[in-house]
Amino acid sequence: MNPGLAVLQARLGSRFSTDPEHLRTWGCDWTRAFAPQPAAVVWPADTSEVADILALCSHHHLAVVPSGGRTGLAAAAVATNGEIVLSLDRLQHLGPVDLAGRTVTVGAGVANQALQDHLRPFGLWWPVDLASKGSAQIGGNLATNAGGLRVLRYGHARHWLLGVQAVTMAGEVLELGGPLVKDNSGYALAQLLAGSEGTLAVITQATLALAPLPGPTQTLLLACPSLAAVVETLTWLRGRPIVIDAFEVFSEFCLQHVARHTGQRRPLPTTAPWYALVEFEDPQSLEIDTILTGLLEGGAVSDGAVAVDRQHSARLWQWRERITESLQAFTPHKNDIAVPVAALPAFGADLLAWLDQQPHPHPLPVAVFGHVGDGNLHINTLRPAEWTTERFALACKSLDDDLFALVAAHRGSISAEHGIGLVKKPWLHLTRGPAELAVMRATKRAWDPQGLLNPGKIFDL
Repeated sequence: MNPGLAVLQARLGSRFSTDPEHLRTWGCDWTRAFAPQPAAVVWPADTSEVADILALCSHHHLAVVPSGGRTGLAAAAVATNGEIVLSLDRLQHLGPVDLAGRTVTVGAGVANQALQDHLRPFGLWWPVDLASKGSAQIGGNLATNAGGLRVLRYGHARHWLLGVQAVTMAGEVLELGGPLVKDNSGYALAQLLAGSEGTLAVITQATLALAPLPGPTQTLLLACPSLAAVVETLTWLRGRPIVIDAFEVFSEFCLQHVARHTGQRRPLPTTAPWYALVEFEDPQSLEIDTILTGLLEGGAVSDGAVAVDRQHSARLWQWRERITESLQAFTPHKNDIAVPVAALPAFGADLLAWLDQQPHPHPLPVAVFGHVGDGNLHINTLRPAEWTTERFALACKSLDDDLFALVAAHRGSISAEHGIGLVKKPWLHLTRGPAELAVMRATKRAWDPQGLLNPGKIFDL
């Protein structure tokens, strides 16, 4: 046994664990493709203790996997090879809200929902709105550059990041940026950590820019004959004097699953291959019936429903928000890709043609939904009941080869939201070229010369 483990246990006491249940729970994320095999889990109390732990692990050559809310789907927070899991659960500091500057400084272990609750009395929020906001943590939001439901209007987590406190594997505490809105004094290292998946340094605290809470909103559910019609609808709406908060898409196949799962009545009397869920602000500035009439007359929309009140809006949103849970019984193989919005019609046509040509005797069912306003689609392949897990995994590996090649042909990304982690590492070359990968590896070596921090994630050195 590495002697560093005994030193860690002596220093941390009950905040060091080798309990098998703790190892299983904190050693993995929502990904189930890799078995967690950490050596121990530790729960530091503050940044200083994080620095001490990392310095000790560096001295004893112990690899470390940072762990937040563990809601990722790329195995970026999975410890598979005897690493120390560094849980940030205890870093839950919620700083005062700076109303003049509209900023707040919080600990990396603060849950997204807890932050929003902290800000709501001031009429503010951090506009990274996630389905997993009850458990996803701010440190993880930043480390994966999370997006969520409102990227179309607000952008990703990095767009609302002003500064971080972070600790390198050597135990050095870095103060990168802060509450300054303007600071052009060199490299924006805090931004480099956004999306780094915990491979460069451990974020322990963040200073975040804030936005006013959204005003009154209007929700529409629209039926469309094709993905091209969905994009045409988005283009048409962007030409109107409205502020679009969200523009989501899902297939008829997804709607059927939600209907069976929840027992809800269908939201529209007609069916369509695709549905767009639109939310926009300031409905007082226009006649919503005029908007819907214009969409129907244009031919890109065949039917639609307008939310009449907040409860109706919530019911319409359930058709999008409950897709994931409705698919869970089929152990879906999840893919999270993005292509330029303008390329979505051509990509959608190629995707459907490819699905129809699957070489299996019975094509695997695929549920497609996502945030079409930013070109991000979630492609969920469902396991047939009679298929073993092993057979399904092999089929999905083959399908991924084809799918990611198709994404690359449309100049897209193999990962829109959850990162690369271990899951998508074999296909990273489709998204990043050789020269770019060389720079990324050089950056990793500069921050973590021993390669001990979240080793093996994104790429191999």
